[in-house]
Amino acid sequence: MSSAMTGQAKAGTPAGRSRLSAFGSAFVAGGYTMYPVLALLVLVGAVVAPNFATGINLINILEQVSVLGLTTIGLTFVVLIGRLDLSLEGIVGFAPMLAAVCLVPATAGGFGIELPSWMGLVVALGTAGLIGYFNGFMVVRVGLNPFISTLGLLVLLRGGVLIVSNGRSIYSPGPALTYLGSAKLLGLPVSVLVFAFVAVAIGLVFKYHRYGRALYAIGGNEDAARAAGINVDRVIWSAFVYAGLLAGLAGVLMTGRLDSAVTTQGQGIIFSAFAAAVIGGVSLGGGRGTMVGLVSGVLLIGVINNLLTLAQVPSFYVQASTGAVIIVAAVLTTVASRRSSGVRTRT
Repeated sequence: MSSAMTGQAKAGTPAGRSRLSAFGSAFVAGGYTMYPVLALLVLVGAVVAPNFATGINLINILEQVSVLGLTTIGLTFVVLIGRLDLSLEGIVGFAPMLAAVCLVPATAGGFGIELPSWMGLVVALGTAGLIGYFNGFMVVRVGLNPFISTLGLLVLLRGGVLIVSNGRSIYSPGPALTYLGSAKLLGLPVSVLVFAFVAVAIGLVFKYHRYGRALYAIGGNEDAARAAGINVDRVIWSAFVYAGLLAGLAGVLMTGRLDSAVTTQGQGIIFSAFAAAVIGGVSLGGGRGTMVGLVSGVLLIGVINNLLTLAQVPSFYVQASTGAVIIVAAVLTTVASRRSSGVRTRT
């Protein structure tokens, strides 16, 4: 009995509170804040919707979020350095559409040049990378505000999709554009494996590579990063390129899943990407965020949308839920961050 009382006393000592505070800080800093919420949602879903916890549905959720996940990772490259890139939504639609019209014959809505099928992925990712390079040029060399620059490019790309396709969707554009989004490997969709591989690889870069540390340093204090010898302009420029490439890859996955490049492809995905980033604890001011947290945000949005769909909630309510989730997640993340750091929140 005395030992139990001693243990309770130790838990209430400053040392015990310090250990608890340290655990809370590490939990938040590691990006794990939303995982208890995600686990609760999965538990609720399994109870209220019998079809939710089936293997087929869970794999379907992962397949659905793979496109959003890649787009969010691309967005995070830019957000970590304290910038924004709204054009990623346009890249998701334009890059695969341009590749599609270069592959199919004129009778199917293409340009008529009918490039070899394997060129589809090259054209799509090449286009996406060039758009990202252009964004970096406009921000670094011209000095434009990234919000205004990428917003203008988003509108331009949306119009470009209609121009190159003559307002038509391109069906069955070829295996180079459809394999990654439609095939299965080891019983899992290839799109899920692609997302998992990209998330792990870039997560390691963010955490351990000097390039990842440069991203955080620039987002935290650009002047200090420059004084420390970091080539700030090059890192910013490359971040836009990587963001564009990942958005292009996301567009290819979406094209494969639909077996077509559609004129409305990717519309609205940038808002979901921002939501996933915010939910996952990525600071829109730059310099803070983890891949672990980012993945939790992507999964949370996927689970919520799936639950609402299974509950036959009208689609416009599903869209509205994204905004509500952003607000709730922002509040929870802020409160958790303040409490873990010992800062009291107002009541």
